Amino acid sequence: MLNGDVYDVRQSAAALCFPTEALIDGVSVAARDGTRFANISPGDGRCLGEVVAGNAVDIDAAVAAARAAFDDGRWRDQSVRAKKAVLHAFADTLAAHADELALLETLDTGKPIGDASTVDIPLAIDTTRYYAEALDKIYGEVAPPSPTRLSYAVNEPLGVIGAIVPWNFPLHMAMWKVAPALAMGNSVVLKPAEQSPMSAIRMGQLALEAGLPPGVLNVVPGTGEVAGQALARHMDVDMIAFTGSGVVGRLLMRYSADSNLKRVSLELGGKSPQIVFPDCPNFEAAAQAAAWAIFYNQGQVCTAASRLLVHCDVKADFVKRVIAVAKTIVPGDPLDPSTRFGAMISEAQMNTALRYIAIAEQEGAERLIGGSRVRQDSGGFYVEPTIFDAVNPNATLAREEVFGPVLGVIEFATDEQAFAIANDTVYGLAAGVWTASLERAHTAARRLKAGLVWVNGWDSCDITMPFGGFKQSGFGRDRSLHALAKYADLKAVTFTLGAAA
Repeated sequence: MLNGDVYDVRQSAAALCFPTEALIDGVSVAARDGTRFANISPGDGRCLGEVVAGNAVDIDAAVAAARAAFDDGRWRDQSVRAKKAVLHAFADTLAAHADELALLETLDTGKPIGDASTVDIPLAIDTTRYYAEALDKIYGEVAPPSPTRLSYAVNEPLGVIGAIVPWNFPLHMAMWKVAPALAMGNSVVLKPAEQSPMSAIRMGQLALEAGLPPGVLNVVPGTGEVAGQALARHMDVDMIAFTGSGVVGRLLMRYSADSNLKRVSLELGGKSPQIVFPDCPNFEAAAQAAAWAIFYNQGQVCTAASRLLVHCDVKADFVKRVIAVAKTIVPGDPLDPSTRFGAMISEAQMNTALRYIAIAEQEGAERLIGGSRVRQDSGGFYVEPTIFDAVNPNATLAREEVFGPVLGVIEFATDEQAFAIANDTVYGLAAGVWTASLERAHTAARRLKAGLVWVNGWDSCDITMPFGGFKQSGFGRDRSLHALAKYADLKAVTFTLGAAA
């Protein structure tokens, strides 16, 4: 259906029923005080509907439902085989509604329907299947044998998990939290970003259809200042799992300290470098990667390679190659299957990107391409792909996360200089290197202070590898088996042998 022409996709979008209510204890409900907010589609600026704006009372109700579901064991105490069957059914149900979910995400976020339908939603489904399979691969530990003791350690679910997820990959990021939390036997209260609530609400409804007991997964849309804060301060929430900005991450840590010292897992921002050495094995592939690593999803990616470090001997030719790729990336209608570059999430985010572009020019960087708002007649929020050369490593564009389609090119002369520039940031999420030298690649992997290092590729890993950063990019890991550990407590049990004799 979504591989046809834009008319067919628009017809399908027009037939959608937009989910707008909170999901608490298995029931779709309005906010207790009746508050709602306008859900604006960034593709054309129109209002998709009025969505529930949950407040502290609604969060209380959702947490109470999650706690009751956890305490009575309706999910926690099901057998591993039973949980596995439900999570696989959940993945199957998501797959059966994949087109609907993709359309909801495109309307909510302005991302191209081609990306939503072939990348975002399939990855969310794959994440669910991965943790369905993973949950019976988690074992406890038995201590070395002793004639007087038998000791073992077991993983136990934490209880109620508060998941607060971003707007750039709404369902995909939600499943990075929800799937492993459920796999470990927890209950969840999910607070989606107010800019993109619909796929999360629909996912909660589909979980019930798949057989997840009521109360185990609750979804409460609302603003971060109200619903998010209430969830993070709640005395009966055992953990907050968050992906978003460093500003909010700091608030969540304060809220944890002010409440019950709940655990906090933070996946925050990035200012990721991509380093091109003169022995790059494939300059054309590297140029494609350099362009799409910043322009994919309109630059609204935490791992976006917003700093391009290029050796002085190859810089002129390489930057020309990147510009050639960028010129093929044209902002278009998100509902057109041929579009590869859509709208920014909101007018505010668009204006933030334009402000950074203006600052870069004021600070002396050379704008090579782009830099303007486009498609104003659509009513949406579009900024064309933008590249700056001669960016000073100390400039604002090289220091702060734009979260938009703006690339800064920085020249270097030696390996040591490249590593120093790459690491000279408060962030440490991702980094990439392009080299034919195995020794240089291994050296770079060791020297770069980042949670993810990619060699001769960008974003070239999958659900089997842990995802997370160093420094102010946060702590805790999503993806892989490592993600399961943060949703569990490790309990040590020791029997003293012969004590009853």
